[in-house]
Amino acid sequence: MSKKKKLEFQKSVHIKNKRAYFEYHILETYEAGIVLTGSEIKSIRLGKVQLQQAYCYFDKGELWIKDMHIAPYEQGGHYNHEPMRPRKLLLHKRELRKLQEKLEEKGLTIIPTRLYINNRGWAKVEIALAKGKKLYDKRETIKKRDQEREMARKDW
Repeated sequence: MSKKKKLEFQKSVHIKNKRAYFEYHILETYEAGIVLTGSEIKSIRLGKVQLQQAYCYFDKGELWIKDMHIAPYEQGGHYNHEPMRPRKLLLHKRELRKLQEKLEEKGLTIIPTRLYINNRGWAKVEIALAKGKKLYDKRETIKKRDQEREMARKDW
């Protein structure tokens, strides 16, 4: 693959989980690699991914992402992947231990905030250690967003 195509993929694929910022207070973020099959990476490059329902969990010391929907690749044929299968995330052992210790605290969870293709052409997931917002926090977020929108209208 040429450098021009890699840069094109890097700029075009950038999927954000906007719902995560509304539902959670983001405490820390990490960049993780993701184990994929061939048809999955092709679907990601086409931007056919949904992160809204996804979450991360530990199983036998490994971090997995669940409920991330990657649409089947149209030209995949019978080699296509299962859209909702759990996928392994790749982090350093030190980061995994740190996350697992923090996850034991009450009310914390790990959620994906965005998925992108880096400059080497690899799919990366940005995960965040997050704490769920209360209802009044969500109302405050909506109020702040509406005020900013109102100020932007006045500037026009």
